[in-house]
This record gives sequence, C-alpha cells and structure tokens, in this order.
Amino acid sequence: MTDQSNSNPQVTAGSKGKVVLGFSGGLDTSFCVKYLTEDQGYEVHSIIVNTGGFSNEELAQIEAHAYKLGVKTHTTVDAVKGYYDRIIKYLVFGNVLKNNTYPLSVSAERLSQALHIAEHAQKLGATAVAHGSTGAGNDQVRFDMIFHIMIPGIEIITPIRDLKLSREAEIEYLTNKGVDMNFSKAMYSINKGIWGTSVGGRETLSSKGMLPEEAWPTQVTKTGSEEVALQFEKGELVGVNGQSFSHPTEAIQHLQTLAGPYGIGRDIHVGDTIIGIKGRVGFEAAAPMVIIKAHHALEKHTLTKWQLGWKDQLAQFYGNWLHEGQILDPVMRDIEAFLQSSQQTVTGTVYVQLLPYRFQVIGIESQFDLMSSKFGKYGEMNTGFTGQDVRGFSKIFGNQTSIWYQVNKENN
Repeated sequence: MTDQSNSNPQVTAGSKGKVVLGFSGGLDTSFCVKYLTEDQGYEVHSIIVNTGGFSNEELAQIEAHAYKLGVKTHTTVDAVKGYYDRIIKYLVFGNVLKNNTYPLSVSAERLSQALHIAEHAQKLGATAVAHGSTGAGNDQVRFDMIFHIMIPGIEIITPIRDLKLSREAEIEYLTNKGVDMNFSKAMYSINKGIWGTSVGGRETLSSKGMLPEEAWPTQVTKTGSEEVALQFEKGELVGVNGQSFSHPTEAIQHLQTLAGPYGIGRDIHVGDTIIGIKGRVGFEAAAPMVIIKAHHALEKHTLTKWQLGWKDQLAQFYGNWLHEGQILDPVMRDIEAFLQSSQQTVTGTVYVQLLPYRFQVIGIESQFDLMSSKFGKYGEMNTGFTGQDVRGFSKIFGNQTSIWYQVNKENN
C-alpha cells in the first residue's frame, strides 16, 4: 500500500486499521475520506448502497471520485429491489405519510443502507465504521443504532458530528486539500432514492422559506394534463397504462418519469426529530405520492371499514417507529404480517390525472369493489335490507346511549 501524503507527516495512512465508510460522493462523505486517510491514518473502504437514486453512469463517477480521494477499496451495492421488498412495500400497504405529508423518503433508505454497511464491515473485518451524519438530524441515530445492534462493540466514527463542521468549513478544508468538486451544488444537501428525494439548504434552516426552482433535482417541463392507469395486484403496483413490469420497483421508476416532470410531490416537511428538535426539509416524491394516494383509494373500495380503521392505527405506529430507526424491533415483523394479510383483495386499476404541481384520483375499477350496484346505490336505493330493518336497527344500535341519557336525566 502506498502511503498518502498529508499535512501531518507522522500520520501514516492505514496505521489505525480498516474503517468502512458509507459513501455517497457528496460534500460530507468526501470530507470524511480525506480526513480519515490523511489526518487520522485510517485505511478507508468506501461503500455506496444504491437505493434507487443513481444511474450506472453516476455510480461509476462516484467510484472514480472515491478512489481519487484516496480510498483503499470501493464497493457498490444494488439494494433497490431488496429495499422495496424489505421496507417500501409495507409503506405502500400502510399508506404511510409522516405527519400526513412525508413519504419517509430518506428515513427508510437510511436503514437499508445501514444494514448493508454493517454487513460489509463484518465481511472486511473492519475495526471501525464511519458515516457523514451531522449532530443535528435523525440519520446519526439510525446509523448508530443499527451498528450497535448488528456489529456491537465496533468503533463508530462521525467526523462531521464530532468536529461540528459547517458546510462552508468542509468546502474550505477540501479546497485546501486540492479536491475538485462542484461546491456550488454542494450548497444543497440532496438525498435521492427510489422512494423520493430530500433537499436541504439555507431556505430550510428557518421556519419560513421555500426552495428556489433551481434547487429541485427534477425540473418542471410538462404542461397540460395526462391520465395514467395504475394496475395494483394485492396492494403492489405491477403495471402502468397497461404495461406490466417484472418487479414493482420498475413500475415505480416508470411512473416517476411520467409524473416527475409535472413537479408533482414537491413539499416541505416539518417534523420532530428523534433527538427532540424540529426540522424542515424539502422533498420531491412524485411516484410515491401518486402511488400512496391511488393505493389508498383502491383500499377504500375493497376493504371493510374495520380493516381500514385498524390499518390506519398500526400503519401510523409502523411509520413513526421506522422513521426513528427501529426497523429491527420484532414488533415490526408482526405489523408487516398484518399489513400483508390486509392486501389480499387490493387488486384493480386506479385512474389518476396528472397536472402541473398536482394530481387527482379519478376513480377505480376492481372485481373486489365493495361499492357494487348489486347491493344498492348509496343515498338512492338498496337491495340488502328494507326500511323497516333500518328502523329496528337504529333503535337497537343506539340503545345503550339512550339508556345512559335516561338514567342521567333522572338523577340530575
């Protein structure tokens, strides 16, 4: 191994052992490579876990960037399908939106990434793992907690958190090290995955402010409107406009190409962090937002009110617990089993109209539609019972409440 030159000639790269670094190629993790190799003397092995946010060309560029920074090895993990099978499909089944707004775009993918990083550290026999999280957000807890559970006792190194660095300080450090990056782009923290993209910058650091148009990764290029037909089978998106896909991830990515250019799914999420402070982050999630709303519409037609009611309660807990990094809690497997069971009749086609910055669900078609005219039409007629049946039912259904009022009226 060739020693890396650095500002401290007494530090030899690799002298402190192997460290596995979760690497995205952005500002924070680029800083981590230089700092850990040249200033701290670690042999850095970078790993990028692709959860659907990178093209093959981008992955190749990130790998080249990692080696140029000085890593010993770089590994790319294709986790897209596994990420869907392990996490995303349950977010769809539960129609999970954090605070009724956010589809857990980054929350969920960080857990998938952490699990793969832990496995890689075990495989390499690393003495430490590192990540580029700051000390102010949720990611630090998600990564740390997974590592404590999966690889207990291993050292966890977090340069950005420990040194309390600002993005400006990181840029200055890398510039002094001669690192060639697009630092203007680095002024925004962008995390892209198959289940949405988060965007953080100066506008999201305060309680007022909207991201400028140029900060959004997907620019608005479509006008007018178009209708899309989404085919679901047992709760999973399997087709778009009659085109079938071998895996739901392919359907999601295809829908993203149709809905993304309309600027659909852009919003600002205000949330409570795991560590107790509130934060704002911008996000764009065209396909996830359309899928969740379309799926929910189909469920409202094909599930009973008690299925819907219990699903809402369990899904809210599931989403919150996932958001807080608790993917390994056994209760999550229990809830996933319920969610999976609830989807047996959630099959059909949902029609959605796409327009600039918004969409609307037009309706559904399903062989399991409980709004069947064979049993009557709401507000007009029914064939399953008579008016006399309702007269007796209403009296019995409200009987206990009627007794309560009569008893309390007599005692007051």
